[in-house]
Amino acid sequence: MEKSLVLIKPDALQRGLAGTIIACLEKLGLKIVAMKMLHLDKALAQQHYAVHRDKPFFSDLVEYISSAPIIAIIFEGEKVIEVIRKVMGATDPAKAEAGTIRADFGLDIEHNSIHGSDSVETAEKEIKLFFSEDEIVSYHREVDS
Repeated sequence: MEKSLVLIKPDALQRGLAGTIIACLEKLGLKIVAMKMLHLDKALAQQHYAVHRDKPFFSDLVEYISSAPIIAIIFEGEKVIEVIRKVMGATDPAKAEAGTIRADFGLDIEHNSIHGSDSVETAEKEIKLFFSEDEIVSYHREVDS
């Protein structure tokens, strides 16, 4: 079963939107297999955004994501990455399709409320950054039968 990392970003947490965003994803039939709240240090933030290291906005990303607590979640499901990417919407909330998480809750391109893995390979790397194997709980839900 495919897994994806989702981060509820500081702007969403500060505005009390974490539960609403998590509910949006659960309503799609996605299963939470790990979840925790943490305050990223700059080293972990830099690792997470390493793909953007040479871009001019890298420092701003690191500062923002480490500015306040976040919630890290692993969702599991069929085509979970594709499903989450679709419901998140475009990175820039102004360009996101109406009804997506970023269109509804994002403030701007940096403060867009949510991060989701963009591929299976990225998900595997990101999950290892935020969770150890013993923090991931595999279980059966009756609703999945």
